[in-house]
Amino acid sequence: EEFSSKLLGTDNGEALPESIPSAPGTLPHFIEEPDDAYIIKSNPIALRCKARPAMQIFFKCNGEWVHQNEHVSEESLDESSGLKVREVFINVTRQQVEDFHGPEDYWCQCVAWSHLGTSKSRKASVRIAYLRKNFEQDPQGREVPIEGMIVLHCRPPEGVPAAEVEWLKNEEPIDSEQDENIDTRADHNLIIRQARLSDSGNYTCMAANIVAKRRSLSATVVVYVNGGWSSWTEWSACNVRCGRGWQKRSRTCTNPAPLNGGAFCEGMSVQKITCTSLCPVDGSWEVWSEWSVCSPECEHLRIRECTAPPPRNGGKFCEGLSQESENCTDGLCILDKKPLHEIKPQSIENASDIALYSGLGAAVVAVAVLVIGVTLYRRSQSDYGVDVIDSSALTGGFQTFNFKTVRQGNSLLLNSAMQPDLTVSRTYSGPICLQDPLDKELMTESSLFNPLSDIKVKVQSSFMVSLGVSERAEYHGKNHSRTFPHGNNHSFSTMHPRNKTPYIQNLSSLPTRTELRTTGVFGHLGGRLVMPNTGVSLLIPHGAIPEENSWEIYMSINQGEPSLQSDGSEVLLSPEVTCGPPDMIVTTPFALTIPHCADVSSEHWNIHLKKRTQQGKWEEVMSVEDESTSCYCLLDPFACHVLLDSFGTYALTGEPITDCAVKQLKVAVFGCMSCNSLDYNLRVYCVDNTPCAFQEVVSDERHQGGQLLEEPKLLHFKGNTFSLQISVLDIPPFLWRIKPFTACQEVPFSRVWCSNRQPLHCAFSLERYTPTTTQLSCKICIRQLKGHEQILQVQTSILESERETITFFAQEDSSFPAQTGPKAFKIPYSIRQRICATFDTPNAKGKDWQMLAQKNSINRNLSYFATQSSPSAVILNLWEARHQHDGDLDSLACALEEIGRTHTKLSNISESQLDEADFNYSRQNGL
Repeated sequence: EEFSSKLLGTDNGEALPESIPSAPGTLPHFIEEPDDAYIIKSNPIALRCKARPAMQIFFKCNGEWVHQNEHVSEESLDESSGLKVREVFINVTRQQVEDFHGPEDYWCQCVAWSHLGTSKSRKASVRIAYLRKNFEQDPQGREVPIEGMIVLHCRPPEGVPAAEVEWLKNEEPIDSEQDENIDTRADHNLIIRQARLSDSGNYTCMAANIVAKRRSLSATVVVYVNGGWSSWTEWSACNVRCGRGWQKRSRTCTNPAPLNGGAFCEGMSVQKITCTSLCPVDGSWEVWSEWSVCSPECEHLRIRECTAPPPRNGGKFCEGLSQESENCTDGLCILDKKPLHEIKPQSIENASDIALYSGLGAAVVAVAVLVIGVTLYRRSQSDYGVDVIDSSALTGGFQTFNFKTVRQGNSLLLNSAMQPDLTVSRTYSGPICLQDPLDKELMTESSLFNPLSDIKVKVQSSFMVSLGVSERAEYHGKNHSRTFPHGNNHSFSTMHPRNKTPYIQNLSSLPTRTELRTTGVFGHLGGRLVMPNTGVSLLIPHGAIPEENSWEIYMSINQGEPSLQSDGSEVLLSPEVTCGPPDMIVTTPFALTIPHCADVSSEHWNIHLKKRTQQGKWEEVMSVEDESTSCYCLLDPFACHVLLDSFGTYALTGEPITDCAVKQLKVAVFGCMSCNSLDYNLRVYCVDNTPCAFQEVVSDERHQGGQLLEEPKLLHFKGNTFSLQISVLDIPPFLWRIKPFTACQEVPFSRVWCSNRQPLHCAFSLERYTPTTTQLSCKICIRQLKGHEQILQVQTSILESERETITFFAQEDSSFPAQTGPKAFKIPYSIRQRICATFDTPNAKGKDWQMLAQKNSINRNLSYFATQSSPSAVILNLWEARHQHDGDLDSLACALEEIGRTHTKLSNISESQLDEADFNYSRQNGL
């Protein structure tokens, strides 16, 4: 009754009919159930329900029965089954939904009756549809490099039902199904996996539901292309016909060209190098010689040569005749009491034959006299127990003289009764002069012959190729113990080649130099330790040593036999440098600069840094191209700068990858007078292109009286197994002469390629015809077969008073080997602190220490700097080590200026934030 009254809207309790025609025994089955619906604006919605067999169908909304008057009912007959089908629908208004306040959404449900009972449909919810105006997240514009990923985020406005999202590009819909590079399925976001130039444009997020559509703000996407350099053009021709000029080459930023705001190429678009073109020199005649004696034909001759100067570098040869002849009797010549014009040709021929036979006879007599003289000379020399073995004719100048005792009872030995010790030997290089009995006394009194009965002494002639034998004594025996030296001043016994008093140097008085050494005391402020004229230096950063502590730090270079023995094809490319003390601990890596002689190229060399252990073995620290967090190697064309945190002995080795691997050799020529006043010695050196290797040569030559005759030049020696040739050319023929077979000498490839053990040199002996010749002009040609060639032009006076001095070294780093405190650094400390504070902090735009490294050409192994407490400070330490000889701060100033244009912190450095002295220093240097 209660159900009936509520349904009918009456209180009389009138009941529903008890029976309605239908199939007996069947529950109602819903053919159509009410669906969820949304009220759009103020329009009501209709809910439908259809069931069979059904006596009645009524709606129940939110647990309350809907009034019968609000139902619209229709009946029909199902022809297939004969069952009665009833369909009912009601309208729901916006006001009804808004007035409902319940824990759930507004809902309605159908209830159908049959004879067996009731069936209920699903609940259909009714909601008011809407779509807010503002997006929860608008897409943001992006600038991405080509082939980068683009992600545009979009969160549509709140709405019922939830809005569907569609993306527009330049107002055109994007179909992700047609473009596999685009994905719009991920949470309304637009993802472009690899950006293309065509992906640049304005992107809009569209949100729509059954109520309305909403547009987001447009996001501009720019796909940019960073510029890339094209290949270098060929070097241009030298801009001057002769003399010193320049060549240039260029490249363009078109591979690819920067697009859509992409970065322009970094670096120089034009490179210039100096070039020297040899100026052509036209030949000029010397003065005519004196007339020759009158010949049987009554003629005399005179000649001249095109040597004042000779033509060089493509210059013209002298014009005119080189020989003149004329009658020497003014036509009065008589042969066989007849005038010359009346002599028959047969008589002239007979006279010529007589002259020919006379000349041959004189030549035979001269040869006989020469042979007798040589024989007598050798016999006279044998009195001293000397066998002279001259193999220059066979070896082309590779000549050795062996001075050995041949008689056990030789009176020159102090003790001839002792048995010979064949294991003891000494080697001496240099000119040996035995001119009078005084020489014999000196040899007897010196340590050249000690109280051993048969000691063997090798003496090299002044014109031999002394491969690997320097101009000092070598002891094949136990060295005397000595303490670690505190300096590099060594005492040498000097033999001056121009001394008129002949003598032989006492070999036992020559010490063997094993190392160069320098020291300095450093504290918390740090400093720089430099080995003068060697290219080796040590930078101790500010703060590397704790406060109130100080250490005596030393640095030395091994000049003796290298302890690093090469394995296989490995070559020692640098000196062995020791720094210490080894137990010293630093809080910041120090910078060690070691020179090397490799022509740097990662394609041809595999270069390693090695360290000697306490057991004397060498271990590899790292390969220069490897990534490491323990140390850092920066390889420059002539030196390697290494950041280390422990002291020890270090060296660089190289393993050639191809035959194009090149070692840089320094070639130089020295000259000095021989014991014989008419002889002049030339010594040509080929050493590794490191300052310390050349310093050893210079030191040796100073003690022999040698003079540098030409500025040293650089020779590129390839690892192609071809040997080195050294020859003397263009010797003035009537003023000087050289011993036969010694003008050209050849050095094996292996001796040059592994020449770091001893300075390699060839020696040549020239002889003047007369003492009045004081000028020497010739060329020294040093070339590798199928390789590079260098010419050393010798033009010198053999008189010391007239000789022009050529400086061995620039003295820029020899005055102050140890510098401590702020004066040792180019960057003032307060500016250094400001730079570190600015760049150590990560920057969203990448304007941090990584860009500082990039602008200073530090592009490799950046993970090493990331492990440091202050990466910028370590980068600046490396900059200090690389630019210790630069005069200003231009390179660093340019890098900071380029970064600082968009870096507010760096741009705001002012005078108030810096020490006054540092600010003035920086302003003067453009920093």
